[in-house]
Amino acid sequence: MSLLSIQNLSLSIHGTAILHEVSLDVAAGEIVAITGESGSGKSMTAFATMGLLPQGAQTSGKIALEGSNLLALSEAQMCSLRGRRIGMVFQEPMTALNPVQTIGAQVAETIRIHEKVSRHEALSRARAMLTRVGLPEARFPLGRYPHELSGGQRQRVVIAMAIALRPRLLIADEPTTALDVTTQARILELLRDLTKDFGMGLLMITHDLAVVADLADRIVVMQRGRVVETGATTQVFRDMHHPYTKALFAASTHRVDLPKPPPPVPLLEVRNVTRSYRGARHGFFGPRLETQAVKAVSFTLNRGERLGLVGESGCGKSTLTRAILGLEPVQSGVILLGGAPVWTGNLPNLAVRRQMQVVFQDPYGSFNPRHRVSRLITEPFHLLENPPQGAARSAKIADALTAVGLRPEDADKYSHEFSGGQRQRLAIARALINDPALIVFDEAVSALDVSVRAQVLDLLAELCRNRPLSYLFISHDLSVVRTITDRVMVMQAGEIVEQGPTEQVFAYPQHPYTRKLLAAVPQLPDIRKAPDAS
Repeated sequence: MSLLSIQNLSLSIHGTAILHEVSLDVAAGEIVAITGESGSGKSMTAFATMGLLPQGAQTSGKIALEGSNLLALSEAQMCSLRGRRIGMVFQEPMTALNPVQTIGAQVAETIRIHEKVSRHEALSRARAMLTRVGLPEARFPLGRYPHELSGGQRQRVVIAMAIALRPRLLIADEPTTALDVTTQARILELLRDLTKDFGMGLLMITHDLAVVADLADRIVVMQRGRVVETGATTQVFRDMHHPYTKALFAASTHRVDLPKPPPPVPLLEVRNVTRSYRGARHGFFGPRLETQAVKAVSFTLNRGERLGLVGESGCGKSTLTRAILGLEPVQSGVILLGGAPVWTGNLPNLAVRRQMQVVFQDPYGSFNPRHRVSRLITEPFHLLENPPQGAARSAKIADALTAVGLRPEDADKYSHEFSGGQRQRLAIARALINDPALIVFDEAVSALDVSVRAQVLDLLAELCRNRPLSYLFISHDLSVVRTITDRVMVMQAGEIVEQGPTEQVFAYPQHPYTRKLLAAVPQLPDIRKAPDAS
């Protein structure tokens, strides 16, 4: 008998059909991955299993956990199951954790809710569970708060909360999307080991097929609320009967065709830039220790060149980027754009700053939902001494929207009326509208589905063919950096440890840290067949 058996699950919310007769099984000790684009029904299947559906939801079919139909249970009965027999790991650990409670208290809370134990015993068990997920007491005391941990460490706390009572089923909803490659590899290894050690079933929800290939025993491919293909991981990747599965695989391995960069003419020059922060005191009267976030970094980005910047969280990428954009002063060194300094003393040079724009990771979070597109994408106009007005302004809006594959009439809509990929196109339109000399892409495609990501990358390549686009592309997704940049820099502990032509660095990495990053990237299987294969 399967640990979890979902049979013919259909779901509608306020009359709108979301899931259509979804069926899947998870055995004890098995890892099953549900994959598909946003809106395919992956998360709704998980929420139905957890009993966390919104008001207005109507379900039919059966969700059985060890023979017990979860859809027939009351909310009180489901509350007794959540955390005890079913655990869940959410995508964003910072929103899943309480910022005003210590990590020890949050893990212990799960134990005390379901078992009548003392606070001391709950904390003792919480300490053991945090140690099991790689957060030993010596380095990570129970009294730490979530903001004192890195993204990967916070995700480990969320996993510890989910497995504190050794549930029979663990659901992980995109648990590694926002993590860098080495942290992602460690979290995936942890989930694999926990599944084996505890004998629990793991239902993994992800849009990353490379993660699926490296982790799952079986795959369930969903499209528009339906299961379109399922089977053993090796079998699905080998056969791929459904066109949608083939399309997902093609998008995961998509490579863009960048035009050759023009002859090198320096645009952005970073020379011996250093930036440090004052840390906390060690002891009541102890001195404040300084942490060097950026250590004598130097590089040049040429006009028309696409330069990548990769490294783990905390390596100094964000600090360096803020300094380049004129948002954070440096202690020493100089940053020039077109030969002019970005900083004049401790003040940003506004004439230079208006020549740079940035595209952020989350387009929805970077837009004011109360404003229409026409206002959102013209925000950079406030940097201009004489911004265009009237017909000239309308023409600039129409040109920017057309350049990113949208329509001029979209200017009258609000950001919530667009899909995630379309919102990122709006963010690119906003960055282009002033014709900047330099654009910084800060994890601009990491939150997108593989097919949408491929479309946005194709858009960037098309823009490079149509205009002299120069950009700094920052990402933890090395496969994206490989296809969308001419040169790449690898940053570790505030220093550039390796840089060079992208293909050369990826094919023949020289620095041990670069080799470590590349080794941590999950790989899709090679599905090429021999010429005479059927």
